[in-house]
Amino acid sequence: MPRSLILLSAIVLGAPAAAATYSAKPAAPTAERLVTREVVWACAGGACQGRSDESRPAVLCQALAKRAGRLDSFAVDGRPFDAAALERCNASAKAQPAQAVANAR
Repeated sequence: MPRSLILLSAIVLGAPAAAATYSAKPAAPTAERLVTREVVWACAGGACQGRSDESRPAVLCQALAKRAGRLDSFAVDGRPFDAAALERCNASAKAQPAQAVANAR
């Protein structure tokens, strides 16, 4: 087998997967840095951005919703979650002050 083919195989098979880019828009904008599971979220201007090698976007979405509250959108590498996936994600959202008062009654 030619050396160049062996070298190419080693590079392709040994290369780590590229980190995915995640973006979200919280319903209640935040301008802070949030850390959830394996993602450091940089939030500003009503949007949050993060990167991770984690292969379960739904879990990352739920973790962010627990910290930031309900999300208006969530996308992986520019591909947005559909309405059903976003609703499942938002089931994990922390209660907003208005929700907490309504639930206390």
